Amino acid sequence: MDDSLRAGVAIYNAGAYRAAHGAWEAKWLSLDRGSDDERFLHGLIQFTAAVHHARDGNDSGAVGLARSAREYLDGLGDDYRGVDLAGVRTFLARLEADPAVADDPLALRLDGGVVTYDDLDFDAVAVAAETLAEELDGYDEDIVADAVAYAREEVADGAQTQFTAMVFDFVRNEAQRGLVFQRLGEHVRRRRRREDDVSGLFE
Repeated sequence: MDDSLRAGVAIYNAGAYRAAHGAWEAKWLSLDRGSDDERFLHGLIQFTAAVHHARDGNDSGAVGLARSAREYLDGLGDDYRGVDLAGVRTFLARLEADPAVADDPLALRLDGGVVTYDDLDFDAVAVAAETLAEELDGYDEDIVADAVAYAREEVADGAQTQFTAMVFDFVRNEAQRGLVFQRLGEHVRRRRRREDDVSGLFE
């Protein structure tokens, strides 16, 4: 869960409140209903959704989600899995009373710090890259998934070069993400063509 948790926290802290849930959803759905981890991720997902709705002007949706998120997180430790749930619960109570507090949203703290994209290692960046491609408009999920797979090959070979650097750049360089994706797509398509050219030659 660590890579998904860190990736989702960093995505949220970057201001992509709606997208953050994507890093946690698959893990959440695989957990036993009612377990502490399931309640934890369910509560975080609803927390990010409450912030998103409040900032989008859907006050009634935000209030309902804030209340529900607090119920899911109730009873978990104040620093469950390193997340400052005491701060989250306090913010949710304030949001439930006044959705306008989401104009200055709480920064999620993990292991005592505010996690950003720059704090993510490769595995968490890979989760963030695939999540951003899936949750944000304008990105082909298959291209990013292939780029992550090629980057994993580089990491396994001990040579973090072309694809690894571009995957990191896709996540970290928000201002130029569209341009980075364009370059990433060109490299992925070139790599796919090379693989197709040699496919079956030695069978």
